[in-house]
Amino acid sequence: MPTIPVNTPDTNIEDGDDRPSKTQLKKVSHDLQALGSALLELPENRLAALDMPENLRDALNDLRGIRSHEGRRRQLQYVGKLMRGIDPEPLREAVAAMKVPGARETLALHEAERWRDLLLADDQALTTWMGDHPDTDVQQLRSLIRSARKDIEKALQAQPAGGTPDRKGRSYRDLFQLVKAAQAAATAAAAARDEEEDDDGDE
Repeated sequence: MPTIPVNTPDTNIEDGDDRPSKTQLKKVSHDLQALGSALLELPENRLAALDMPENLRDALNDLRGIRSHEGRRRQLQYVGKLMRGIDPEPLREAVAAMKVPGARETLALHEAERWRDLLLADDQALTTWMGDHPDTDVQQLRSLIRSARKDIEKALQAQPAGGTPDRKGRSYRDLFQLVKAAQAAATAAAAARDEEEDDDGDE
């Protein structure tokens, strides 16, 4: 009686030969998470103009508001997962455009100027700032804000009606330098954490 052949997996073929390895998948995941983090460095109006699914946009906006290290790590993983289903090249191009010489520096200066003006105009901005940059010397920051406001008021009084003061005082400049230095330190710390996570993931 002839033997009926039974279809069984070919044991000579290694499972997963035609699929990416775990190492490759991990690298893709890390790359997409890094892209998600880099997207948050774009100006908000530039990020808003990019074409992306709404769930990804919402996830990035949520990530911007998360302060805890573990919370950011988990949200970045979620952002990376969402980006697996899209073509990430347009997003990479948008990030690359910010890496041209001077672009990052210009963005950092504009952001420092924006925060300086917010701190001078609104007392609530100080609370927001300290939530984002808890290592800032709050007494020094308060002192600079008070002094800069006084200097601006004096300069305004010395100007003709409707004029703009030519000089706003040393405290105004010192406040800008403090804000710029704090933001640079925060950016460096975030980059160091991301690098540490990548190293841990490769072990």
